[in-house]
Amino acid sequence: MEQTGEQFSLGDHLLHHVANSHEWNLQLPFIPAIPLPVPLSLHLVMQFIAVGLLGFVFWRFFDFKGKYPRGRWTNAIEAVVIFVRDDIAISMLGEEDGRKLTPLLCSFFFIILILNLMGLIPLFSTATANYNVTGGLMLVTFGFMTVGAIRKVGLKKFCGAFVLPDLPAWLTPLGVFIEVLSFFIKPTVLMIRLFANMLGGHFVILTLTGLTAVLGAVIVPGVVPVVVFVYCLEIIVAFFQAFVFTVLSAQFIGMMYHPEH
Repeated sequence: MEQTGEQFSLGDHLLHHVANSHEWNLQLPFIPAIPLPVPLSLHLVMQFIAVGLLGFVFWRFFDFKGKYPRGRWTNAIEAVVIFVRDDIAISMLGEEDGRKLTPLLCSFFFIILILNLMGLIPLFSTATANYNVTGGLMLVTFGFMTVGAIRKVGLKKFCGAFVLPDLPAWLTPLGVFIEVLSFFIKPTVLMIRLFANMLGGHFVILTLTGLTAVLGAVIVPGVVPVVVFVYCLEIIVAFFQAFVFTVLSAQFIGMMYHPEH
């Protein structure tokens, strides 16, 4: 199909919308892409915007002084914070460690949620569909699993967590190898799970919309309801992936903070 004098490529259409770049395509009629400063990439700009939005929301609506909540948004934010603190942090890490790591886990949940939701707005791009972004989040979790755990339980007890109890001596090296391998796989799964889910959902939507350019307007009546359904599903996935990343991070950190359990 000829489009604006050039051959339309569905593959290029997909990569153009999900790939990182040094220009911001606002995806609005008659507005060209905006070049970004050289040191910045589009997904890095999305992260700056997300942090700014997160700071504004908490400054505007969160009740830091402990007074009576000002409205429904304050109630909603406080309910999420309390849920993360009580049902995730304290549940996975215990009372003392859970309260200390609640700010970290709340940061995970809110920043991932905002980045996920921003990706569903045509004006923005999906930073969490970039493995570099999810890898950076994973490294924070991995840092607490290693450095944080060593500071808490000591190097000897940390290394002892990789030795399975009641294992025959001749199987101990194999058991240690499997435990060490599992230790590195767990945070890697965090990175891949978030990246793959966000990228996959956008690929489905973009593929369906791209088919209208390939096959013509005749398939629009059948495609539009499916796109709307997948889009609504992606909103649910945005919340679910933020929740899963937060829960698994708390669980993996808790396993290293309390190896005896």
